Amino acid sequence: MNKFSKILLRFSAIFAVIGAFLGSHMAGAGSYAFKPIHAHSLVVGWLSLFAWAVYYQLFTPKLRFLAKLHVTSAIIGTIGLTTGMAMFIFKPGFMPEMINTVFYIVGGSILLISFVLFLLLTFTKHESDIKK
Repeated sequence: MNKFSKILLRFSAIFAVIGAFLGSHMAGAGSYAFKPIHAHSLVVGWLSLFAWAVYYQLFTPKLRFLAKLHVTSAIIGTIGLTTGMAMFIFKPGFMPEMINTVFYIVGGSILLISFVLFLLLTFTKHESDIKK
């Protein structure tokens, strides 16, 4: 397994456990307070990171710097979005509300950049495309 695939797969597994735990907690507590964080942990954290792990296992982009930027922004953006969302929703008393909002927006923006970088990667050459 290559480096990009392995790191994305591991982070997707972490987000799968977080998302499943939040779902289990909500079911047991009878409260849907964590619903948006649960959904984003599973859809963005588990499914998207897993799909990208599979992509990097099947394809080797020729533009390695673009791939590295994509993987880095995917992980930072996913952590930032889900953590920022939790801070924005639950408003922890130790953080100013403005910081919660900025964290949420910046995390989501980095994740959006990651999706754009992935789009660009799909239109670039891959090692398997190069004729020998």
